[in-house]
Amino acid sequence: MDFKDIIENDRESRKKEEFEGTFLEYLQLVKNNPDIVKLAHKRMYDIIINKGYKVLKPEDNPRIKKLYGNEPIKRYNFFKNEFFGIDRVLMKLVNYFHSAAMKGEESRQVLYLVGPVGAGKSSLVDSIKKALETAESIYSLKGCPIREEPLHLIPKHLRTEFEKKLGVKIEGDLCPVCKYRLKHQYDGKYENFPVVTTDFSIRSRKGIGVVPPVDPNNQDTSVLTGSVDISKMDMYPEDDPRIFSLNGAFNVGNRGIVEFIEVFKNDVEYLHTIITATQEKSVPSPGKGSMIYFDGIILAHSNESEWNKFKSDHTNEAILDRIVKIEVPYCMELNEEVKIYKKILGKSQFDAHIAPHTLEIAAIFAILSRLSPSNKVDPMTKLKIYNGEDIVEKGSTKKIDYSELKEEAGMREGMSGISTRFIIKALDSALSNSEYNCINPISVIDILVKSVKDLDIADDDKKRYLTFLNDTIRKEYNKILEKEVTRAFIQSFREQAESLFDNYLDHAEAYVNRNKIKDRSTGEELEPDETFMRSIEEHIGISESSAKGFRTDVTSYMFYVIRNGGKIDYTSYEPLKEAIEKKLTTSVRELSRIITKSKVRNKDQAEKYNSMVEEMKANGYCDHCCDVILKYAANNLWKDWCYGYFQRIWWKPASW
Repeated sequence: MDFKDIIENDRESRKKEEFEGTFLEYLQLVKNNPDIVKLAHKRMYDIIINKGYKVLKPEDNPRIKKLYGNEPIKRYNFFKNEFFGIDRVLMKLVNYFHSAAMKGEESRQVLYLVGPVGAGKSSLVDSIKKALETAESIYSLKGCPIREEPLHLIPKHLRTEFEKKLGVKIEGDLCPVCKYRLKHQYDGKYENFPVVTTDFSIRSRKGIGVVPPVDPNNQDTSVLTGSVDISKMDMYPEDDPRIFSLNGAFNVGNRGIVEFIEVFKNDVEYLHTIITATQEKSVPSPGKGSMIYFDGIILAHSNESEWNKFKSDHTNEAILDRIVKIEVPYCMELNEEVKIYKKILGKSQFDAHIAPHTLEIAAIFAILSRLSPSNKVDPMTKLKIYNGEDIVEKGSTKKIDYSELKEEAGMREGMSGISTRFIIKALDSALSNSEYNCINPISVIDILVKSVKDLDIADDDKKRYLTFLNDTIRKEYNKILEKEVTRAFIQSFREQAESLFDNYLDHAEAYVNRNKIKDRSTGEELEPDETFMRSIEEHIGISESSAKGFRTDVTSYMFYVIRNGGKIDYTSYEPLKEAIEKKLTTSVRELSRIITKSKVRNKDQAEKYNSMVEEMKANGYCDHCCDVILKYAANNLWKDWCYGYFQRIWWKPASW
């Protein structure tokens, strides 16, 4: 199909979707499908729900139970690829639309999003506005400046009868312009009034009105409700609808959305129109015209400081009483924060390589800055708990209640700290300055340190952020990197790991069941080898007193996996896997350190080193970041050992 065919086919399909007919023809359409008369809130709710959703039940999802207790969580497909780590916020948002769709009190309330800069308020509003652009076309009176519902033509004394026949509820009145046209153009015969389909558009201001903050000295309510065309005042009386220019935000946003950006930067008198628009569902017409019916979603957002200032003034109670406030905090889950960065970077044109753990390290910094201090745990432990991770100490899971930490932190947690926007700007800077078209955790930490130093914030906050970067995060990354390097190196020892695992499992099972174990070579029955098991367990801090419980846990878990049709290997049970790897690492660490540090390698060392590099490349590293990471590892991970090792070589006496 060539370009001309595509264009013509699209034009033809659009023509088929368009409708133009009389009001009588429209009534038949409504009778066949009453859903086309839905109001704005119902339309938005249906758009969200029709995409589908998934209910995550705590009893079926351990992570959900850790983070949300016994509260089931709904994840809406409408938001799933755009918003992460704010499930409760999205549930509140959808609940608002649900209640408003049923014409509850929320249908007469402003939806107000408040939160710190860069938390996603504007993105949420944009997603709702863009969704409206994809909505099915609506029917409106042809030539109506506010694209109103055609059923407004029906006189009030006939509405009850029409409602029964059509199966709909009719609310609203004709705007002054259409009322004038009905009388003078159609002689009051509303059955002949033409009806057309129309869609929603942000750029064309069709069903989506936007009110930016206005200088208090230059505020003009015509931005909200339209104006009087002065050039026509000589021709018509001042209350004649023909002089009205109904192009205000409430006129434009009728049957759709009116967005107030940084709403409380406007003077309060400027916001009084909101009161009538919500409570009475009508707004003033320009000049001395009558009130105009308004059906639309009023969506406002601002930062928290402006909200606090506005609500502290008791004279604003009338507006405050008409607001449904939803707080939009920063994301507090590490895995979800990383997804945000991937989404934003995925929309950019940067094609540089990003080394493993780079975005994770940036996300750790962002979330550490947002956490409230705790008397129960250190910041890194708290971050991991908020991420739904188990905290394992000495081979057993440490019980730390998520809800207790949230209660200790209070409602303010997540409403301050480093914004996602700040992190993305730092990543952009690292990507654009990358000499080798590759960024890694080390380069990102360096760029974050530089960015924080340039921040205009309180000295205490700056000092705390730099401590996170130079101490807490570097230590955490060193742990991650040590595992990464040694595991890459240990791949050539996989066979040994499986052998250790099989032997340990045999001895642990015999120990737990109080049986003897048969030697595979001689067939001799022997007691379980306590020394062998302890040589593995001690690597993860299992004490002698807790060894029995650990062995019981291991054998029970393995039996559970097999019983459910799974396969077991040395990686099946995380604590045992860690213990086996640490035991192997202990035996190979010396060689690992030498080949990581050494510039001149013998044949065997070179093979081991190359094998390690290939394994790291298979895990997502490129040649450049492999080189950078391994040099960093040699200089930072095993510093004490390397110093002693090379000291012995360099200072060896001549007599040796």
